[in-house]
Amino acid sequence: MIKEALQYIVGLSEANIKEVCGQKYSDKELKRISYNPKAETIRMCTLTSLVEYLQSGADSMQAKMFVHVVSPVKVRLISQLDKERVRETLVEAVCDVPEFNYGHYIGHEEFLIALQAKFLPNNDRELLFKFAGTVENGTIAQYGDDGVTQKATVKTGIVSKGDAIVPNPVKLRPYRTFIEVKQPESEFIFRMKENERGGVQCAVFEADGGAWRNEAMENIKEYLQHELEKYKQYIVIS
Repeated sequence: MIKEALQYIVGLSEANIKEVCGQKYSDKELKRISYNPKAETIRMCTLTSLVEYLQSGADSMQAKMFVHVVSPVKVRLISQLDKERVRETLVEAVCDVPEFNYGHYIGHEEFLIALQAKFLPNNDRELLFKFAGTVENGTIAQYGDDGVTQKATVKTGIVSKGDAIVPNPVKLRPYRTFIEVKQPESEFIFRMKENERGGVQCAVFEADGGAWRNEAMENIKEYLQHELEKYKQYIVIS
């Protein structure tokens, strides 16, 4: 307690600055006080809102501003470095994408609903609908599974049934970025298994190494460049 009290008292005293061999020294640490106010960041959730804000010219800005595509779900409007070597973030747009647990098995009915609500239509989505929607409970485990291909029994008519190979890999287009741009199509591994009660569970595993992220960011960049083509003040980067 005595040590801390003495340090506090010493800290209240003025700093002594001395010059030695042309260099200035202080007997205590000095902190520079700077008044450099920044605007509060505006939060948005669509690219349309961001473009409309920039086109409106409602706020005064620097002669050059950066529209930074940070990720497939985030874009920021940032300034150039000021005299204090600090950037200002005026806008942050973050899109709200539907959640889907890639790589996790979920119930058969839940999977079919998610496939319809969170993925855009394409040929492979319809193929999964047809397969997962007609698979017979209790048949997946009856066949060999080499880690690549699976077999199951599917209903081929009102009373008829037949064996089918689970489709793999499949190309799907889930909602993963801003709705104003094209959703990237990428490869997934589709797998099925049975739970303890013999019910069917399904899962899709991402299989493109994250390449869709680069495609999504490039799509966002192209969209913004097109919308802001006449506004040379804004430099779009990703």
